[in-house]
Amino acid sequence: MERQIAGDADIGATSAARGDAHVSSKPPRWLWIAPALFVFLWSAGYSAVRIGVQDCGPLLQLFLRYVGVLVLLLPAYAIVRPPLPRNGRDWLHLVIVGAILQGIYFALANSAIKLGASAAGLGIVLALQPILVALVVPHVTGEHVGRRSWLGLMLGLAGAVVVILAKADANDVTRAGILTACAALLFITLGTVWEKRFGSPQHPIVANIVQGASAAVVAFLAAWALEPLHVNWTPRFMASLAYLVVGNSIIAMTLLLAMVRYGQSTRASVLFFLVPPGSAGIAWAIFGEPFPPFAFVGMALAGAGVWLVRAK
Repeated sequence: MERQIAGDADIGATSAARGDAHVSSKPPRWLWIAPALFVFLWSAGYSAVRIGVQDCGPLLQLFLRYVGVLVLLLPAYAIVRPPLPRNGRDWLHLVIVGAILQGIYFALANSAIKLGASAAGLGIVLALQPILVALVVPHVTGEHVGRRSWLGLMLGLAGAVVVILAKADANDVTRAGILTACAALLFITLGTVWEKRFGSPQHPIVANIVQGASAAVVAFLAAWALEPLHVNWTPRFMASLAYLVVGNSIIAMTLLLAMVRYGQSTRASVLFFLVPPGSAGIAWAIFGEPFPPFAFVGMALAGAGVWLVRAK
């Protein structure tokens, strides 16, 4: 799920013919559409999780999600035969990023709600991720964050907070829930910076398999320790699981890590400011949740902030 290879759709056939070929480090042609598609897919994931946890614990749902990734991609690997990482270092970094971003981060974010962090509290904590990335990357990767970018980050954060607070309808926040949300914030930041600092271009099928397997181990251990391993295989659960497998774990994570790999970490992370407005809009469309007029002010602020950071 990580970095994408350059070229057209027939690259898979080329890779099958030349299993030892290098994966190109040129940005793929589809990268221009990645930001909008990522925001939509990532935002919709919150509604999918909400539907699925009615029939399954959040950690067990996470494990089944990565099992689904492997079920889909292992046959694809057997057909395409893409090149594998060429050294142990690349294998190790794939495993680390998968365990951090897809395993530990999602396990902590899902558990934060279970432990009492309201959706508003969790959203505000995770909205700090682009700020944290911007503070860390100059010291780790040498990436420069200018004054215009900082202004955009502040506007984006303000917009995300406005949307979250406009929709907040509960104050049932516990210390354990907020501390778990803070841990999730640290791990998604760590995974993003690790990818930028140590990542190398790999075929997306290979990257998704390796990272999905490492995340599955993390999710299973957490579910086995903390939850009853029981699932109601209802149509709604299977539909939500299918979306999380394809939409979030394969496509959205591939887009995120490709943007980090081929661009600046800050420019990729700032898109998370658009997730609260996006998830609120999707929840309105699916569940009929109210969308307060004041939330549109937050959407405008978040959009302006993202534009300031990403505009060349």
